[in-house]
Parts: sequence; structure tokens; C-alpha cells
Amino acid sequence: MVLDTRTEPTVRLTSRIRDVARARSLDDALSARPDDDALRHLGEAAARGGAAPLATRLGAIRSWLVADLADLEADLASHAPAGGDLAERAANHLLTLPGKRIRPLCVVLASRFGDADAAAVRDVAVAAELTHAATLLHDDVIDVATSRRGAPAANVVFGNTASVLGGDHLLIAALRRAGGAGRPELMVELIDTIGDMVAAEAVQLANRARFVPDEASYHAVVRGKTAALFRWALRAGGALAGLDADGCDALGRAGTALGFAFQLVDDALDLAEDAVTGKDLAADLREGKLTWPLLVACERDPGLRAALEEAFHDSLSLEGAEISAELVTRIRATGAVEATRERARAFARAAQIELATLPACPAREALQAVIGAAVSRNG
Repeated sequence: MVLDTRTEPTVRLTSRIRDVARARSLDDALSARPDDDALRHLGEAAARGGAAPLATRLGAIRSWLVADLADLEADLASHAPAGGDLAERAANHLLTLPGKRIRPLCVVLASRFGDADAAAVRDVAVAAELTHAATLLHDDVIDVATSRRGAPAANVVFGNTASVLGGDHLLIAALRRAGGAGRPELMVELIDTIGDMVAAEAVQLANRARFVPDEASYHAVVRGKTAALFRWALRAGGALAGLDADGCDALGRAGTALGFAFQLVDDALDLAEDAVTGKDLAADLREGKLTWPLLVACERDPGLRAALEEAFHDSLSLEGAEISAELVTRIRATGAVEATRERARAFARAAQIELATLPACPAREALQAVIGAAVSRNG
């Protein structure tokens, strides 16, 4: 089902874009709008990570976008009705769980660098989130995951086959929405992005159950699985805003850096004592995934490599608790978790440098705040 985009919310969005384009700063743009607690999930995660001012800023940004993101949520729900077939129900199970929606938020904010067509922005934002959700459904099957976002994973509730079909359903819907934005090149770029994501997943799968601490392999996986979609989201939003090639390229580089920062934080949270992720502690370790803390830990404690190789070899059957706890304690002792967070902050700074080349406006300030919160989060 495709919603009619020529509706009153679209008129509201177009009006707000024009209003904000005339504002000199984000504070000016927000001054007449009531605050609320939206962007709540990212904001709360940032607050738990010690970034309370950024959490407050996110609440303000959300009040600026409240109608747009409410429309997004309704639109997403239409693609996977709770009463649909088994594939749609599996997709609905994931889409209705609380998420940060950071990828569609990147599309919306990047589009605010100009006077973008509201219907096209929503098509592309929805496409970004549907693509992300599809990969989560597929990943949970591949990883034999049991939980996602603090709830039973769709593959547990509906079975592996339904989850795979649910992911396929969402990918088709994403491509249709990207194609409906009136910019054919964006759909072509999304197809290429999905191809990068699949290729990176294949690399990760090939290395599963064997520990090869190779930085190049790690970077290839992150660039494809995580960074590629952030890159597409920001570039697509900038293209809809009418930015020139240099501006879109800067947004693309910012997206790549943000994607690396986001994944590095996820890597750290997998092993952090105080993380609130909705997943089991050391889930990535038990699934045999190479993460940055493992690379750092092996460099600082060379004897760890043999222990990790043994654990990875048994990863498909690792029940986990005792062996994983011993390894986690040893990895933490090297300082690898904090080193990973520091590397994430370095990538976030690189993203901010790219944004600084773009025109000063509320959209740039908002994206800077989102990047800061994403790297400060604790869940």
C-alpha cells in the first residue's frame, strides 16, 4: 500500500521547510515550537552515556520534526500490517518495536539544506528505514538471534522462513518507495547500496567461526553493512535539497564516517558493563563476529588470540555464559572497550568536519547534534 502523499501533513512539511530556510539558526527555528520528548530512544541512550545536553537538544529537534516523523511512523506501518500474511506480520513485529530511526532522520535533515519536495523526502526516508529493517530481519536469521530491541526476535516468534520473506518484502517496498521519489538515480544508488550490504554480509559470514584479526576485513564489513546506508541516506537527502555535487559528496563522506562511528559504538556496547541494548551481553562474540575491541585486545594482550580462536571455532554452539564471561573480563582488562569508543569519537569528528563545509543552517546544526548523540549513546 502506498499512501497518498498529497495530504495535509505534506502541506505542513513544505511550509515548515520554507520557514526554517529563512531562520538563521536552529534555535530560531525552534523558538516558536513546544518541546517534547521525542527522538526519545536516541536521546535517552545519549543521556545514559553522559550526554544529557545533547539529549535535550534532540528533544528540541524532534519538536521541530514531530509531524514529519509521526507521518513517517504511520507510513512505515502501512508496509507491514499486523493482520497481513506471515511475512508482513514478521516485518510488522520489527517495525513496531521502538527504534531510533536515525537513517530516515538523516534523509529528512539533509533535505533541509534546501526546499525539497516533501513527498519525495518521505519516500526516500521510508526507503532508508525499510532497507535497514529488512537487513535486521535477515541478520537475525543468519545470526540465530533470539532478541532484538529488547523483545523476542521475529525469527523466534514467526520462524526463519517468515523472517526471511519479511525482509524480502521490505526490500521490495524500499525500492518501490525510492523509485517513487521522482529521482531515478536514487533508486539505482540504493540498489548499489543493498549490493554492498549483501557483499559485506557474505564477507562476515565467510569469516564466522574462525578468528582472523584483520583490520582490512573489519573495515570492508563495516563500510558495506553499516556505513553504506548512512552514506546513501545523507546523499539522497542532499540531492533532494538541490545541493551540488560537492555538497552531496561531503554529505556522503559524513555518512560513511557516521556509519563507522555508529558501528564502533555498537561494538563497544556488546562488551560494556553498563550497556542497555536489548541484546544479550557479548552477543557478537558468541556469534563469531570480528569487532574492533577484539582487534585492540589482541594487540594489547597477544595471548588472547588463541583463546578467541578457540571460542570462535565453537561459536555456533556456544551457550555462552561462562566462557564468554571469562573472555569479556579479559578483553575489558585491556582497555579495548574505551579505545573503541575513542575511535568512534574520532570518526564522529571526521563527520563533523565534512558537515562544516556545508552552508550554516538549522539542518547542519541538527545533524551535528544527531552525530554527537549517536556516538555518545549507551544503548
